[in-house]
Amino acid sequence: MQSPNDLIHQPVRLKIMAALNTLASDQWLEFVSLRSIVDTTDGNLGAHLNTLEAAEYVRIKKDFAGKKPRTRVCLSAKGRVAFGQYVAELHAILAPQNLDT
Repeated sequence: MQSPNDLIHQPVRLKIMAALNTLASDQWLEFVSLRSIVDTTDGNLGAHLNTLEAAEYVRIKKDFAGKKPRTRVCLSAKGRVAFGQYVAELHAILAPQNLDT
């Protein structure tokens, strides 16, 4: 049996991936909203997003809303597949095993 993806398994990254997975594939979530959902600091969230971006699990877009800088995040196609596999692996771990004795 395969073990869950260690990159996703970390609690803050799991929350990030789960939150982004609820969105449509073309939908972006603002950093401040994600920070509120994950309940962490700006620096901690930024570090975890950098890790997920390096793995190509998330996409990050930085622009301006008027004169204010804005950071938005969405789950990439690769991230969506990885999260689906992660969830399937957890289901496999939790499923009752048919043990012949």
